[in-house]
Amino acid sequence: MSVKSDRWIKKMATEHKMIEPFQDGQVRDGVISYGVSSYGYDLRVADDFKIFTNIYNTLVDPKNFDDKSFVDHVGDYCIIPPNSFALARTVEYLRIPRNVVTVCVGKSTYARCGIIVNVTPFEPEWEGHATLEISNTTPLPAKIYANEGLCQVLFFESDEECETSYKDKKGKYQSQPAKIILPRM
Repeated sequence: MSVKSDRWIKKMATEHKMIEPFQDGQVRDGVISYGVSSYGYDLRVADDFKIFTNIYNTLVDPKNFDDKSFVDHVGDYCIIPPNSFALARTVEYLRIPRNVVTVCVGKSTYARCGIIVNVTPFEPEWEGHATLEISNTTPLPAKIYANEGLCQVLFFESDEECETSYKDKKGKYQSQPAKIILPRM
């Protein structure tokens, strides 16, 4: 298994529509960077968010998740309350090849502010707009900018294809549309 370079990412994005829309190169001027990097791709966060709230004192249960735990917000930025989190989705739609697995990690600009993006693998043949969890670990409100870089995806190509892909097992988050998907059973 090897990590893939910018040349491989560009080829896969243009020939196989692995990332749409695709930014060939890094956009940096006045924004938190996004686009292809040396060994990965910096994904943008869209402008719709679900901000966690405890206003209704519901139980956080991944098997029976209550959508009243969130307040919906659409805008150029999102304010995440202290020691809380928000869900968001990527601008980009991803199509992961059968012999590739990815790891999604937070960008250092946000990490240096105490904002953490949950590490998320994208399994072979998963596709969709990724739903991301953004944690504010600080005792202060934190600002997240829509349509700017939030996390980086690293691509690892195997020497052989997997026996059972995410698509084969009919994964519950397959083909996620351009909206935030809450936990499913």
